[in-house]
Amino acid sequence: MTQHDPDGLDLARQIAARARGAKATPTAKPKRRKSGDLEPVGEILADVVEQQGWNTHIGLHQLLARWPDLVGQVNAEHSKPDSYFERVLTIRAESTTWASSLRQLAPQIVATLNAKLGQGAVERIVVIGPTAPSWKKGKLSVPGRGPRDTYG
Repeated sequence: MTQHDPDGLDLARQIAARARGAKATPTAKPKRRKSGDLEPVGEILADVVEQQGWNTHIGLHQLLARWPDLVGQVNAEHSKPDSYFERVLTIRAESTTWASSLRQLAPQIVATLNAKLGQGAVERIVVIGPTAPSWKKGKLSVPGRGPRDTYG
């Protein structure tokens, strides 16, 4: 696997090289074309996506863009996909009640995503509820242990 290039310059150079007809990387598949014919940009991008191993991520993002179709309209109004890392999809729910409801649906969502993306694309789903407010912010915050029972 290649190193991540945060600027995207290497990827841009690869695409430009392919558009000019040069080989993008040593592992690039050679295209048999008549001399002088240009390769369509869609094919170039598809090859780069495949070489970089982005197929699963792109497919997942396309499916998650249709979140209401996966979990139902009511559940989608109270939750959203938060992150995807190492085959684990994290979903954030707006309350603990909705988080519990989505935990019950998690096996069905995993099965649906794997059916559309390929087996093993998503191994599990973690559903998290809302985060607690922080008491360490603002001009009136006081250093110390934070709020506790002081009502006697």
